[in-house]
Amino acid sequence: MANWTQLGLQDASSPLMEELIYFHDYTLIILTLITILVFYGLASLIVSSNTNRFFLEGQTLETIWTVIPAVILIFIALPSLQLLYLIDEVNNPFLTIKAIGHQWYWSYEYADYRDLEFDSYMIPTSDLSVGNPRLLEVDNRWPYLQQTPIAILIHSSDVLHFWTVPSLGIKMDAVPGRLNQVNFFISRCGLFYGQCSEICGANHSFMPIVIESVNFSSFENWVSGFLNE
Repeated sequence: MANWTQLGLQDASSPLMEELIYFHDYTLIILTLITILVFYGLASLIVSSNTNRFFLEGQTLETIWTVIPAVILIFIALPSLQLLYLIDEVNNPFLTIKAIGHQWYWSYEYADYRDLEFDSYMIPTSDLSVGNPRLLEVDNRWPYLQQTPIAILIHSSDVLHFWTVPSLGIKMDAVPGRLNQVNFFISRCGLFYGQCSEICGANHSFMPIVIESVNFSSFENWVSGFLNE
């Protein structure tokens, strides 16, 4: 979960987010080197009053500063395309879950279990327990079976919403009349917080997402208890 003094990305909790952080750092290094080189060139032009005659209408120089940026773009584009295909990759998910955005809460349906569905509302500040984050805690957390590939179908019942969990590297739009699919894998137990990232009305800021990653026995107990209610 993000904190007030955090400047970078959240800690990765999935292989996808780890790859996104690696790509972010890799690209940032390239941009930093380019920025230093450009400012060095500008400073040299400002400080020096001399002009190199080979810089004027130099075909070799123009070829160099055209080829080098093209090569740099290729080195950025290749891992970027690899990440895009990794995000869209569809494996054989262990579970399929449907997340539906409403004004202003989320509801979840487990496609592999009959009658297993629930709504998830934000807990008001006045009802929070000690240790619960403000504007992020919900009455019904979404239990997730850790280290298990899961497919989530994202949909909206009214207006545009955005199902976003930063620490998992997931951000998918919920569009009325359309199903969007994203697969993910959480590598450890814990609580993972997200929010709607599309301005969807007056209470847009009050529809958080909470995923609780648990082991198999805890997940099985939750399913049995929910179905027996």
